[in-house]
Amino acid sequence: MATSTPTKPSFKSFVPATETRPELTTRALILGAVFGVLFGAVTVYVGLRAGLTVAASIPISVLSISILRAFGKASILENNIVQSTGNAGQSIASGVIFTLPALIFLGFDLEASRIFALALFGGWLGVLFMIPLRRQLIVEEHDNLIYPEGTACADVLIAGERGGSFASRVFLGLGIGGLYTLFQNDNLFSLWPSQPDYQPNIGAQHLLKGSAIRADCTPEYLGVGYIIGIRVAAIMLAGGVFSWLVLMPAIYFFGSHLSTPLYPGTVLITQMSPSDLWRTYVRPMGAGGVAAAGLITLLRTLPTIVGALTQGFKKKGTGKAASTQPSRTEHDLPPIVVFGGSLLLVLLMFLFLQFKPIPGAQVGALANIAAALLVVVFGFLFVTVSARIVGIVGSSASPVSGMTIATLMATAAIFLVKGWTAPAFGALAITIGGVVCIAASNAGDTSQDLKTGYLIGATPWKQQIAIMIGVIVSIFSIGATLNAMNKGLETFQRLPKPIVFSLEHLPDGVQNNGYFTRDHITLTTHNTDSHAKEELNNAKQYVLLNAIGSTTLDDGKYLYNPATGEIDVQWIQGIGSEKAAAPQGRLMATVINGILSRKLPWALVLLGVAIVIVVEMLGVRSLTFAVGAYLSIATTLAIFVGGVMRWMVDQAMHRHAAKKARLEHDASLALWHSDRETWLAQHPDFDPTDPTHADPSGLPILNTITARDVTIESEVSPGSLYASGLIAAGGIVGLLGVCVKLYEAATDRSIPRFSEQNPLHHDWVSVIMFALLAFSLYYFARKPLESEG
Repeated sequence: MATSTPTKPSFKSFVPATETRPELTTRALILGAVFGVLFGAVTVYVGLRAGLTVAASIPISVLSISILRAFGKASILENNIVQSTGNAGQSIASGVIFTLPALIFLGFDLEASRIFALALFGGWLGVLFMIPLRRQLIVEEHDNLIYPEGTACADVLIAGERGGSFASRVFLGLGIGGLYTLFQNDNLFSLWPSQPDYQPNIGAQHLLKGSAIRADCTPEYLGVGYIIGIRVAAIMLAGGVFSWLVLMPAIYFFGSHLSTPLYPGTVLITQMSPSDLWRTYVRPMGAGGVAAAGLITLLRTLPTIVGALTQGFKKKGTGKAASTQPSRTEHDLPPIVVFGGSLLLVLLMFLFLQFKPIPGAQVGALANIAAALLVVVFGFLFVTVSARIVGIVGSSASPVSGMTIATLMATAAIFLVKGWTAPAFGALAITIGGVVCIAASNAGDTSQDLKTGYLIGATPWKQQIAIMIGVIVSIFSIGATLNAMNKGLETFQRLPKPIVFSLEHLPDGVQNNGYFTRDHITLTTHNTDSHAKEELNNAKQYVLLNAIGSTTLDDGKYLYNPATGEIDVQWIQGIGSEKAAAPQGRLMATVINGILSRKLPWALVLLGVAIVIVVEMLGVRSLTFAVGAYLSIATTLAIFVGGVMRWMVDQAMHRHAAKKARLEHDASLALWHSDRETWLAQHPDFDPTDPTHADPSGLPILNTITARDVTIESEVSPGSLYASGLIAAGGIVGLLGVCVKLYEAATDRSIPRFSEQNPLHHDWVSVIMFALLAFSLYYFARKPLESEG
């Protein structure tokens, strides 16, 4: 008698393939485009400042359910289109901020048209390269690849379809966080200091001189810390403490007796503030550490990468032949669109590089052809890798930066062999790495979106169209935000001692960029962290100098006064400053500059590499530590407070669950003693001989409540939703402050602000207000969503 192999039950989506509901509607695309613009801008703002990005699909889904419901009954497929369209803004922004700011660090301008073109090429290539992989990764490996963010998003959409309500918690975070930022932000009302600051200088020996303890008390950092959790936040803070309370005081201690500047510094260490020490000595160490940690992460995931590629090639063409008319839930964009569109994008990229080169970075047609081909090779490789890896570890843990470093190192090595070592080729290498990074980032999020669609029964080709629309719409806000932050957060600092210079004999690494184009600028004091300001109304007389890899000047831009023959002003761009450190962009510039020009402060870079190796040997996540060591402690300390709130909420929820379990057990024991037969009928699996069921006397025991047994926090918990609202509020209102500063610079007008002499402008007030905001997070994270209906 023949035996039959049991067949696995076929998957059934929430909306059957035979059922048609409103999906790619005009209102869904418009709302998704609005969210794409909004969350794209917020991601740029938060990512440049914190060095981290958080997923936007769940907050967008929550808001979409509430908003579309207000305009009448909405389909779950419409809400899915909204989140797919809107989430594209976050994924494109992540790829952009990780790479393209490197152009600023290499001395080039970051034009809006260049951001738009490269983000479009990378974003659409990420979608198009992902489409042929959808059936294999999403459908055939449904049980193997979880895609955690995509699965959680599907749960939110299904709960919303069944009547669940979450949006009020997001709106609450938006309202409270926005009001707080309005009064806290330096560019807005500035009722109290935005960053309390303590600089130790203890006793006659000046103990801890050169260090600083400060916190950028913003709601976005608090929300980011809550979402990433206590462990990651603590490791980041450990890196910050090591840099700001160990390295910097040590540098001051050993260097305070020097009578000449210590390379790569150009002024005496005794004249440096903590911010100067961080900018001059700690950042090169941090960049070396982040690069080493990124490569270690990439090597650690190498088996997964190899497995992703080998499985992809093995399964190519092994699936069932597609029917001439696929069902609604199996219908992708046709191959002619995928392959034709990919070829067209590569051609457009070549033409863009050929006819719209970076100013000052013109290269030949051969190099541009090579760039386009390298984008195809590395793009398809890492799109495949990213799409599979996010299915295992999620988008947040995907080593996209490591893949980008590998791309840049391979590209720079090829350029080095060809003898293409001029600064222009560094800009071209960043262009290649940027497009590949954007493609890999968007492919990972696209695969999460397609997993969501597969679970709820969406139409794939409609989702793919929506994501591509989201890409092209969100790019406008991403480029505008990047440039606004670069200009809005810039500072002009008068040097403590002018540097005599000759324009006729410029030293190696210094370029003359012509006369400065602005007439009015505001100067701040260079050697302190005070708020002393000076207005300069004749800035057009200055000549703009750009230093890259010079032993005479720190990397950056300077204003040279022809009348005196001296450099007396340093122009610190907003991106790369302490308020927008852009660690990944600095890392990419360090990799390129190190390979092509070989003019890095290698002693500091290798110190960072050695520190990361030690951290790895201790069993700690070195990439998180290295990013924390690179960032200002003002960022990591504020993020840590959010992580502490998450830990406190987890502990409170665990205690509540344990107490509830104890009460239920006491009631169960009372029934056991009063009516044994009823109790046994309610617990048919009870085994008095099983030590996990009963004690030696046969009495039922209380099962141990652990964090694994209790759903303490999830992607759709009250705390995560409120934290998402805080992040959005901090980003939106913070960008409003940047726009206000740009308006003031353009019109020479100032908005009314509270004076620094007002009774609330003290550091202790800032600490108290931030503590109150943190308490609101703790309070609303513990308040159940069910109580809101």
